[in-house]
Amino acid sequence: MFKDHEEPTPCHTERLVGGTIVVEVQGEIDLCTGPPLSARLDALTAGPFPDLVLDLRPVSFVDCSGLRALCRARNRVLARGGRFRLVTESARLLGILRCVDLGDAFEVLSRPPEGVVPTPRPDLVPVDVG
Repeated sequence: MFKDHEEPTPCHTERLVGGTIVVEVQGEIDLCTGPPLSARLDALTAGPFPDLVLDLRPVSFVDCSGLRALCRARNRVLARGGRFRLVTESARLLGILRCVDLGDAFEVLSRPPEGVVPTPRPDLVPVDVG
């Protein structure tokens, strides 16, 4: 008999800092959690010239569907003339990006850009993507 298993669900918070949207993702980005996160990132990058910083420092795991969500967000931002940055210090994630030939596809920072100090935006609230 199988026990009920609760999947870890990532959660993210969204903040607007100047004209930059900062999304901090927590938990895992996988087959279950990648599509809802991707849908939210689609909504956030729907307008022209989006400036998106995706803070992945609290992320513990990314699978290929998570990579797909990152690539999709990047492509949408660039297609709209915007800027997309990842924040991570994870040697594992950086190694995975290199292994799948995406090492140079992303602008990667070890910490959020200077001046990007999160301040809450009323219409951007914490969202559970699980």
